[in-house]
Amino acid sequence: MSKTTQQNVKSNNDSEATAGGDGKIVYENPKWLKAELFENQLKETVPNYQKILKFEAKPAVAAGENYATVMLCVNINVELMDGKTKLISYMMKLPQENEHFIDIMRNHNIFDIERTMYYEIVPEFEQLYRQNGAKVNISAKCYNFETPSEFGVILLEDLRPHGYKNANRLEGLDLEHTKAVLERLAQWHAASAVRVETKGLYPEAFQKGVFNESQREMMENYRKSNMPIFLEALKEFKAKEIVAMENVLETLTDQLIRTSIYDPDDFNVLNHGDCWCNNVLFKYDREGNLEDTLLIDYQMINYGSPAKDLLYFLLSSTSYDVKLKHFDYFIRFYHENLVKNLKLLKYPKKLPTLKEMHIAVLKYSIWGISVCVGIMAVALLEQNNDANIDGFFGNSEAATRFRNSLYGNPRFLKHAKVLISWMYNRGFMEVSP
Repeated sequence: MSKTTQQNVKSNNDSEATAGGDGKIVYENPKWLKAELFENQLKETVPNYQKILKFEAKPAVAAGENYATVMLCVNINVELMDGKTKLISYMMKLPQENEHFIDIMRNHNIFDIERTMYYEIVPEFEQLYRQNGAKVNISAKCYNFETPSEFGVILLEDLRPHGYKNANRLEGLDLEHTKAVLERLAQWHAASAVRVETKGLYPEAFQKGVFNESQREMMENYRKSNMPIFLEALKEFKAKEIVAMENVLETLTDQLIRTSIYDPDDFNVLNHGDCWCNNVLFKYDREGNLEDTLLIDYQMINYGSPAKDLLYFLLSSTSYDVKLKHFDYFIRFYHENLVKNLKLLKYPKKLPTLKEMHIAVLKYSIWGISVCVGIMAVALLEQNNDANIDGFFGNSEAATRFRNSLYGNPRFLKHAKVLISWMYNRGFMEVSP
């Protein structure tokens, strides 16, 4: 896969959400999203800016690409002082307006967390590398932007005109692309560990992540709404493995909350928390060779073992051919890059060993179970008009239809069957007394 295909770009819109007759959610742009909101931004960033000629905000990604948030592509034609025109484009992320997501936001404002990441933490990571003679660009540029939205928005540069795009999530990442992500993730993790040694621990919200006690009810609702359909879809698979899976899923909420609290005896990093292929952008040269890799979307940050990010990414986003065949090699490759970057940044503590990394993967194996029943199913689902966050919790026909398509998807079942056997044989499904 020397070249990847860009996904259908989508966005729903945010402020006025209405339900159609079949239960589907239809979004419209928020009423406050007007051209004049961008005047100061354009004056500050566009040389010789004079005025806005045309303003358009439309969906940036197709249904099934985003669930918790809405992504809009904002296109603004501007006139310059010399009379010439220029097209300026941004990506704007807004919270979805539904009761489940609003409850999450009021207990754990992931937009505040993401803004802090873009404005403070990621620049600190990049500065650490500059101080040690390396130039590392981790992510897109984020702009300070005020709106009447209750939880705020995230306004980003649009990297698509610069040649960045997502890989095809249905195919999954091949060996080359997986290694590129692991290299970038190792840089991120190394800088995040060094930053703790120089500036202290991250804020409490970063430490506990989204899977915390305040979200227990939401997590239990998700488990009870989705797991019966997941188990039903796999009922004809090997009985002993499905029984083991059913048993461990009974403990899923408790285990995720418990392992979201970092263990000071572990080697800990700031986990991206949502590192799957839709949150990675790839850039290619004219010959189609992979040139750069960027990580985006920092709403599910969690301080703890890097095993969480490794399980999340490797099990959700790799192709069927490499997912398990090269899993142990990927851990080694990541570890080599992690240690290299820790040494570069002069990490003052004991370096983690490869053996410790494999042990951590087993210790935090519940995250692998969570990936199998969660983000992996999402990644492998074709474009689906029923796809939105209500589909995981709601009782509408559209929500039921969505969950059935999520777990009844032949592509998902193909991955799930081999992954469940692999996890069973590694002890992932053993439940501690």
